[in-house]
Amino acid sequence: MDIVIRAALPTEYEQLGEITAQAYVGDGLLGADEAFYVAVLRDVAARAADGEVLVAVDEERVLGGVTFAPPGSPLADIAGPGEAEFRMLAVSREARGRGAGEALVRACVARAQELDGVTHLVLSTQTTMTGARRIYERLGFVRTPERDWTPVPGLTLLTYRLSL
Repeated sequence: MDIVIRAALPTEYEQLGEITAQAYVGDGLLGADEAFYVAVLRDVAARAADGEVLVAVDEERVLGGVTFAPPGSPLADIAGPGEAEFRMLAVSREARGRGAGEALVRACVARAQELDGVTHLVLSTQTTMTGARRIYERLGFVRTPERDWTPVPGLTLLTYRLSL
């Protein structure tokens, strides 16, 4: 399978929003008190307005996507000076295990390296996202437990950082 990573097209926003929402809901990553977040996950157009949305495609079929938040983006949750961040990494259930997730993360690393003054790439993840965490660690991201945070009661997000 030839996976291509590129900017998401507006015509793909709805499909990517559904893939992202299903990845979180279908994998049991959202509790009942976090249902509001499903609308955020589906709103790819809003993310594209405030950051960069990348998709993994195979012969024009969207496999998954990620949101890249350059410095100063309102989408950044934990990024500080000299840091870019990525969020909402999701791959459709049918496409998992084929390298799409890793290809999306590598694209975020490459994008961060292109930006002047960016020395680190950061992210937040859930403890249950074990597949994603394996990718991050394999690519050299290091846990930063001092930056872990709780966006809603009962949900602590783990943080990682990669030196570029």
